[in-house]
Amino acid sequence: MLIIDDDARNTFALSAVLKAKGFTTFTAHNMVEAFAVLQSEKQIGIILLDMMMPGMDGYEAILILKSTKTYSNIPVIAVTAQAMPGDKEKCFEAGADDYISKPVDIDTLLANLNKYLK
Repeated sequence: MLIIDDDARNTFALSAVLKAKGFTTFTAHNMVEAFAVLQSEKQIGIILLDMMMPGMDGYEAILILKSTKTYSNIPVIAVTAQAMPGDKEKCFEAGADDYISKPVDIDTLLANLNKYLK
């Protein structure tokens, strides 16, 4: 699993919880790092993607991921603090496979992950 978030506290917290649940995680703090991880770690099966990052945001990143044959089948779960009406729909319109709002509820996250791990 690849966790992409520009806030190191978020990547640390999610990674720690998911590792404790038995997941292997990789982290990236921007899309340049994320694409490097995706190229070197071929076993990435799910991406948790922060939507609001400097440089390339999650919306632009999803468009690139979903239009690149190598990455197009990897489920992307949008993780965002934006929880206003229409934000969830905007993530899906960009191509996200799922959506979870911050602060992340671990039970909800695990339920979402289980949909893609079966």
